[in-house]
Amino acid sequence: MSKFNAEFKVEAVKRALTSGLPISRVAVELGVNENTLHGWIKRSKEKQDNPFPGSSKLSDEDAKLKKLEKENRELREELEILKKAAVYFAKNLK
Repeated sequence: MSKFNAEFKVEAVKRALTSGLPISRVAVELGVNENTLHGWIKRSKEKQDNPFPGSSKLSDEDAKLKKLEKENRELREELEILKKAAVYFAKNLK
């Protein structure tokens, strides 16, 4: 979980791109790692519509991934139950 909210990230990117200062200096002034600020800039260029969706609003890709991970977890649990049932019934057939 990021300690910086989406609004802070957007403003940090805007400042880095418009201030004329080196990104390293902007990062120090804002109290963030320079590589982190570079990552935010890259992400804002790649996903201009919603670069920092925040914890309550997942990007479409993240939402799909989360759904698939949940489905995968449920299917694995069901498979384990079926394996146990198969062992149980196999023992009772003898």
